[in-house]
Amino acid sequence: MSLPPDDKGLVPFRGFQTWYRVTGRPHDGRPAVVVVHGGPGSTHDYLLSLAGLAEHGWPVVHYDQLGNGGSTHLPDRGADFWTPELFLDELANLLDRLGVADDYVLFGHSWGGPLVARHAANRPPGLRGLVIANAPASYPLWLAEAARLRADLPPGTNETLLRHEAAGTTDSDEYFAAMRVFYDRHVCRVQPWPRDYLASFMEIANDPTVYFTMNGPSEFHVTGTLRDWSVVDCLPDIAAPTLVLSGRHDEATPATLRPYLDLVPGARWEVLEHSSHLPHLEEPERFTEVLTGFLTELESERDQR
Repeated sequence: MSLPPDDKGLVPFRGFQTWYRVTGRPHDGRPAVVVVHGGPGSTHDYLLSLAGLAEHGWPVVHYDQLGNGGSTHLPDRGADFWTPELFLDELANLLDRLGVADDYVLFGHSWGGPLVARHAANRPPGLRGLVIANAPASYPLWLAEAARLRADLPPGTNETLLRHEAAGTTDSDEYFAAMRVFYDRHVCRVQPWPRDYLASFMEIANDPTVYFTMNGPSEFHVTGTLRDWSVVDCLPDIAAPTLVLSGRHDEATPATLRPYLDLVPGARWEVLEHSSHLPHLEEPERFTEVLTGFLTELESERDQR
């Protein structure tokens, strides 16, 4: 059960609205942890457990990216509207509107990982630290690794997926059943799926505009506008202390996140051994230990300066 918010509401953005919630209050000058969800086209729900950081003294900001959840839905907008730049601008606007732009840490999960990396490469002065969780540095790498993981699924599973993808019938029950085999191995290994994850999953189903446009029909079949997107070129420009997280069984394999480790100065890597793509739900105690340890290190480094 997540902690109740201390504040929630809507902030204006380009004539639309971004929904947010804040858990906790500023404590001893600690930065706000701003949680950037995946998708694109998902919602904050599956990451709600991070609100527990407020019990350790860090205020936490969740929000739904435009087009999703409690934010403005725009089902008639096309691919030219849904761009990484739109979501980068939305993030900057949120930080400013909530008054945390001068002191914050970013936690970016899955698609949120490369998004916060691109943000961090601009070296905003208020960014104290960066957590890139279960996230690829490029979608071409993601697709190559997805093909490898798919080939290792039980006999007949990938063949079923490929047949429906070729026929354009990815909305069929048979495709979903085969897709679920991949998800249960490489996305969420907790059975049954946790309520928070199901909430985000259903939100995508209720309005798949952003997910289908930018990603595609599934985690491993990226046919949308992100299929060639990469942040590898900007990674050497990141100056904030950076923690990279992944699960041992993650769809975000070591190859997909290797550029962060090779190119972000001083980046460190933690692998959660019993997790796939959602370690905050699969190994919550270990996840919290790692994340609070990193945040405490950031605090110690600032005190020493």
